[in-house]
Amino acid sequence: MEVHYISACRARGLFPLAHRIPVFDSARRYRVSLIVASALFMENLDSTIILTALPEIARSLNAEILHLNLAVTAYLLSLAVFIPLSGWVADRYGSRNVFRLAIGVFTLASVLCAAADSAAMLVAARVLQGMGGAMMSPVGRLIILRSVPKSELVPALAYLTIPALIGPVLGPPLGGFISTYFSWHWIFLINVPIGAISLWLATRYMEDVRETNVAPLDLRGSLLAGLGLAGLVFGFETIDRGIVSHAVTIGLLALGATCMALYVLHARVTPHPIVQLRLLTIRTFRWTIIGGFIYRIASGSVQVMMPLMLQVGFGMTAFASGMLVFAVAVGAMPMKAWAPYILRSFGFRRVMTGVSLLTAAFVVGFGAFSAATPAAVIFVVLLLYGFVRSIQYTSMNSLAYADVTPPDMSKATSFVSMNQQLSMSVGAAVAGFVLQQMIVWRGGTGLAAADFPPAFALMAVSALLAAACFLCLGRGAGAEISGRRRQPAKDDAEQG
Repeated sequence: MEVHYISACRARGLFPLAHRIPVFDSARRYRVSLIVASALFMENLDSTIILTALPEIARSLNAEILHLNLAVTAYLLSLAVFIPLSGWVADRYGSRNVFRLAIGVFTLASVLCAAADSAAMLVAARVLQGMGGAMMSPVGRLIILRSVPKSELVPALAYLTIPALIGPVLGPPLGGFISTYFSWHWIFLINVPIGAISLWLATRYMEDVRETNVAPLDLRGSLLAGLGLAGLVFGFETIDRGIVSHAVTIGLLALGATCMALYVLHARVTPHPIVQLRLLTIRTFRWTIIGGFIYRIASGSVQVMMPLMLQVGFGMTAFASGMLVFAVAVGAMPMKAWAPYILRSFGFRRVMTGVSLLTAAFVVGFGAFSAATPAAVIFVVLLLYGFVRSIQYTSMNSLAYADVTPPDMSKATSFVSMNQQLSMSVGAAVAGFVLQQMIVWRGGTGLAAADFPPAFALMAVSALLAAACFLCLGRGAGAEISGRRRQPAKDDAEQG
């Protein structure tokens, strides 16, 4: 009786937190979501935890820190190359099998990273980690999409937003803490228990969902997409970083753009492209991809500029800065309870447009911080920003798949993962470029607190542009997954 009553309350939207009360027929689905989220937390944490530990690792391995930065870029390159293959591999060999293999490869590579006695060995192990990570994220998302009905997609995918928000924020302060008070080896070894538990849980509770008719592998398309994405990601990552010369950076970007252009031509004639561009004809998918890319430029720039402003501009320690920025992750926690209610009440179009406008206001407001601003005020503002941004991530991750048919789900997850990886690199690169131009415009030789207010104001423009993109969604976009009654408007068609 209790189960039926709670389900009825959910369906009628009588109270917003109803989905937090356990309902037995949904327990397995949420358990799968949590298993995938734990694995993705490990991946997202590992992508940034190494950043503050690099100086200590360089001293331990007797390597130049600039050369050791390849350990970061090698991971990103490996992600870029193998993400396009993830959907086909999951269809061919089974999503659970591939997900478990990805966790195993990632965990093994973590052990090899900890055991590295040279920079070359560390870079090689990071490449192997990238291979595991490239399969882990899109295949984990694919498992949820295939095991959860669309009506429960928003709360299920909300769990996946938490690792994406907590990992990058927690990584730098945790890496600095571990390398300072323990040993840098532990930034990789902490992955071992997480990976082992995730592997056991995936084996015990996940179903092996796969497609029965799998198209042949698009090898030429895989090479073009992989090289194109790798060139763009590595090119954006090296802009004004001093890793390579400007000529090499331009060459990488040119190579990436050329390969991606060739892939577009290739995808138009091949019957089964590795990345299905036809998905862009779906209205919800198209505007979520375009708007999401632009939105992540703004949010990615905040992730780069906020710690720099707190440390370089205001003179805070790395640990104090990290604890303040961690408020963004704390603010994301309540989102999984409230996102379904908010989306059901207002719909995807209003929520995503409104949140983009709120994000622009937050980003501009960050420029009003000063060294005299109380830490408590900064924490509360970042807390609210984290909540708002988390709702947006959940909305984008859910709406992208609202009108994708089951046979195209694996292609869609690869597409979304590629878009996210590239947008994060672009966001970080744009932030670095804008700050560099602020220094040049001011005539200075290094970063100062005065450089950040105009930089934040410029980055807020991306959030405003994202709002314009989300306005192009139909008024009833995603009604099936949000539970909001579809509006009888002619612009509600999802194709075109």
